[in-house]
Amino acid sequence: ITIGVSIRSLSEERWAREQILMKEKGEELGVEVIFTDANNDEFVQNSQIENLIARGIDALIIIARNSDVAATGVEMAVSEGIPCIAYDVAIYHPEAIYVSFDSVRVGYEMAKAVVEQVPKGRYFWIGGSPTDDNAYLIRKGQFQVLQPLIDSGDIVLLGEQWCDAWSPEEALKHVENALTAHSNQIDAVICANDGTAGGAVQALQEQGLAGKVPTCGQDADLVACQRVAEGTQTVTVFKDVRILADTAMIAAVELAKGNSIEHMINGKYINEEKGIEQNAIFVDVIPVTKDNLYEVIVQGGFHSLEDVYRNIPRDQWPDRQ
Repeated sequence: ITIGVSIRSLSEERWAREQILMKEKGEELGVEVIFTDANNDEFVQNSQIENLIARGIDALIIIARNSDVAATGVEMAVSEGIPCIAYDVAIYHPEAIYVSFDSVRVGYEMAKAVVEQVPKGRYFWIGGSPTDDNAYLIRKGQFQVLQPLIDSGDIVLLGEQWCDAWSPEEALKHVENALTAHSNQIDAVICANDGTAGGAVQALQEQGLAGKVPTCGQDADLVACQRVAEGTQTVTVFKDVRILADTAMIAAVELAKGNSIEHMINGKYINEEKGIEQNAIFVDVIPVTKDNLYEVIVQGGFHSLEDVYRNIPRDQWPDRQ
């Protein structure tokens, strides 16, 4: 059995890490895995998919550069009877199976952690990239928490700004401007990911407010875990890519063997605008705060104790059991 994996770019650390994870899982399952790297070119990606099909793959995993363009790649594969998995990036084709984290749930957990700290107050909102489907799903989850409190008057939303390409620099600028406009009277900043949270924290630091104004992120980036330890970021939502990569590879191998993966399907990916409804496998996410940082991130083997608590005096490090 041969599994093809079309990766949008191996120059991004995240996908390079997942290539290694998928390779290891493939070996464990006794299948051959062929990888291609599209170098962030969506048209190169489709020609590489065509090439994988010609090489006789039995199932295809795609990390798409472009959700629309990659639908052509899926069409080429399914017309040859090859099952397709859209890995962490939605592809607008009804027959792709979406394997990802539930971004709505990610957003929900981010906002919930901040609201627990600041149930009433003046909030500022920072969004991800306006061209990224995930950014809208995260926003949807955040507003499931925020909207009822905005409607009741407990939360005053001072403003909303998106950040092109999830840019921390844009987040920094937006929060600096908001602090100036509102004479530093901001009680919480809702961010889109750890990168934008970093920009927000920097702006708060300039005004001596870091650690006093809750912020949130997602990805469990090392610097964000350090901020959680220091108390300048309230929460980071941890998405365990090790489980995601394993899940996608197991599903691909089952599909390649002609087996049903009905037992793995636990949700739907719905995009009303594109008229798409897909079967989805969502992998659980874990909100990480100061309370469970050591247990989830360090004991879970994602980042080391020395790295996470680098900026904290050693006598305040968690006990190493």
